[in-house]
Amino acid sequence: MARLSTSVERLEGNKVRLHVAVPADEFEKAIDGAFRKLAREVKIPGFRPGKAPRRLLEVRLGSEVAREQALRDELPNYYRQAIEAEDLDTIAPPEIDITAGEETGDVEFDAVVEVRPVVELQGYDGLRVEIPYQDIDAAVDGQVDALRDRFADLEDTPAPLIDGSYATIDIKGYRHDEVIDGLSATDYLYEIGSGTLVPRLDEELRGKRLGDILKFNDTLPERFGEQAGQEVAFQVLVKATKRKVLPDATDEWVSEVSEFDTVDALRADLRTRLELAAKVQAQMLVRDQVLAAVADLVTIEIPETLVDSAVRSRLRDFEHRLAHQGITIDQYLTATGQEPEPFVAEMREGSHGTVKADLALRAIVAQEGIEVSDAEVDGEIERLAESLKEKPARVRRDLDRNGALEAVRSDLARSKALRFLIDHAQVFDEKGDAVDITIPPGTTAPGTSEPSSQEHNE
Repeated sequence: MARLSTSVERLEGNKVRLHVAVPADEFEKAIDGAFRKLAREVKIPGFRPGKAPRRLLEVRLGSEVAREQALRDELPNYYRQAIEAEDLDTIAPPEIDITAGEETGDVEFDAVVEVRPVVELQGYDGLRVEIPYQDIDAAVDGQVDALRDRFADLEDTPAPLIDGSYATIDIKGYRHDEVIDGLSATDYLYEIGSGTLVPRLDEELRGKRLGDILKFNDTLPERFGEQAGQEVAFQVLVKATKRKVLPDATDEWVSEVSEFDTVDALRADLRTRLELAAKVQAQMLVRDQVLAAVADLVTIEIPETLVDSAVRSRLRDFEHRLAHQGITIDQYLTATGQEPEPFVAEMREGSHGTVKADLALRAIVAQEGIEVSDAEVDGEIERLAESLKEKPARVRRDLDRNGALEAVRSDLARSKALRFLIDHAQVFDEKGDAVDITIPPGTTAPGTSEPSSQEHNE
């Protein structure tokens, strides 16, 4: 670490002027390094590359060449150290102006740079959010009925066919008197209303009875691939009509089809599972709503620099997802009939909310004194290493080299801030009743980590 002196002057528009002074004797180390670099690049008769002494190089090249090289090489390092010393959260590249020391003496420079605005929030503790009403009793009934449906029997019925009933049919599809094998079958069991063949078949079968013969034409839908769009003639004979008969939900039936001995035990287990699923879903809904609500508490003007960064991050993520599907963003826009400018404009509009939420979470971290322990950072690095199939030590080393370790700590702190909002939110359903979304101990609710839109490059 170089020996520096620094000071900061606040400017308008979230900018600061960072003044950095490097003593002449400290900068002399940088000049020595520049001469060593030049020695490797300049051929001096009688000396191997990198072995020519500094005095000879000064005579040969002039001292100003090494000083210029030292300024180019070390100013970025001095700037980074000054940023850390003043604890500045910069969000854009600096404009650097050397004010002294280009020729001799102490080196001084000013760096005008945009910093992330600091927000102070009010009213974030106990945000009121509303989520859809979830009828657990109806959901349990639905699960029991679904199980009964799986073990249902089919019995003959003289009643006309309706959606949900079944017909045993002989079906023949043909074009120009030529039978199409893939559209013809004998004793084919078909569920009315399933739409698994062609749409017209369901229309024709509704209301029909045993022995009826149907003749109609229809166009093959897209799922038929190369044949899609072709018109085909069909002839159908109804050979049997059946209805589904569900078993009664008795203790005896439950013991035969599940691991439970009674209907009550089955329903109790279903209730436990569905209540947990409902709470997990509610947590995810509350997560999105508290982020939106806390973003609304941010009233300052949002720096366009942050919005630009969020848009770039969204575009990178979107392009990455498309790449996994083997398509480019241009191909996606063409396929969906979208123009690039409106597409980016819509993404930009959404990014404003993302940036405001991020600023709000950072404010909560500061105002609530939220901290992240070294053990928590280690745990996150281990999770990253596992997902990347790398050793934790290597992941840590790469993060450290890229200056991203503190960004990991910051991400974890914002996740804690989001958890704070969720835990303190007042949650109600559409009927106005309070909803308990507390997840039982030992159960993790997915989707409650803070979405990083600015990420580690800021």
